[in-house]
Amino acid sequence: MDFRPSHDQRALVAGMRTLLAARFPREKLRESVDAEVPGDALDRSLWRELGECGFFSLRLSEKDGGAGLGLPEAVFLFEEAGRHLLPGPLIATHLAAGLIPGAAEGETVVTALEGPGMVEHLSVADAVLVMDLVMGGDRPRVLEVTGARGPQALQGRPLWSVDPTTPLHHVERLPKDVRELPLVGADGDTVRLCQEAALLTAAQQLGSAGRTLDMAVSHAKSRRQFGRPIGAFQAVQHLCAQMLARTELARVSVYAASLLATESDIAGAKLLADEAAIRNARDCLQVHGGMGFTWEADVHPHLKRAWLRRTQWQSADEAEEALTRALLDPPGELPDGNREPFE
Repeated sequence: MDFRPSHDQRALVAGMRTLLAARFPREKLRESVDAEVPGDALDRSLWRELGECGFFSLRLSEKDGGAGLGLPEAVFLFEEAGRHLLPGPLIATHLAAGLIPGAAEGETVVTALEGPGMVEHLSVADAVLVMDLVMGGDRPRVLEVTGARGPQALQGRPLWSVDPTTPLHHVERLPKDVRELPLVGADGDTVRLCQEAALLTAAQQLGSAGRTLDMAVSHAKSRRQFGRPIGAFQAVQHLCAQMLARTELARVSVYAASLLATESDIAGAKLLADEAAIRNARDCLQVHGGMGFTWEADVHPHLKRAWLRRTQWQSADEAEEALTRALLDPPGELPDGNREPFE
């Protein structure tokens, strides 16, 4: 069995990389980082263009206007989004495609809320996908908030975000007078959607880890000290080698989880991708030396976004609990029907 990306999958990744390089280059990222009101604006034209190219509708069936692809292809695209630090509630809008009108086309910006707690980009969202297993049961709910009225409608308190491109609000409770919209699709499953969100977050972390690895290697080749590139020094080589090992371990875990889609595989992939993104960004900063600490360097946005993503959808504690449950589950049935546990 060949687990390498197919020709179509490689073409899909190349197309997304070309689109993001053209529509969200480094200059756009720096504008978002340096904005007077950090992360408060969302490029609606880029959002609609993502919808037109099928970023949000990728996994919808062809009869519903999608491409009929699966989680592996979604992981590839979100990995590219992570490489470019593309801002916005990408995962929530992707999950809402087919459930909320306009989400698949990029006309409706959807953010998500897992019960009371933090919600991103609330001030630019048109709807909130509420995935609360306690209050909402096994079906997600949709709350209409309409853009700038979102924080007021949900009584959201603005928080200072470590990532300047991701504005956050804290919602203590859902008010009763907020208009609730019916879901269009009948395929909404809160547990499944939360697990897919954790996997797509891991894919973004993987993309960031790969990008900071590339940045560190490039700098190690070009920066010279004592008459030779700093990449010639063993200490720098060790840092880059460790970054590569983390990235590839996270990569195979995320890709495998996209095929298996089990709770334990997704939890393991999220843990490894979080570690790769955070530690790679810190090592990349170390390779850059004092320049890495400056505001103008591109290292710190990756580190800050990685810190934020580590807490989203599935924290390290939640992932470890999921893995523990999988290890403590009773053994399955043996081929001969004997249910005796393995010694």
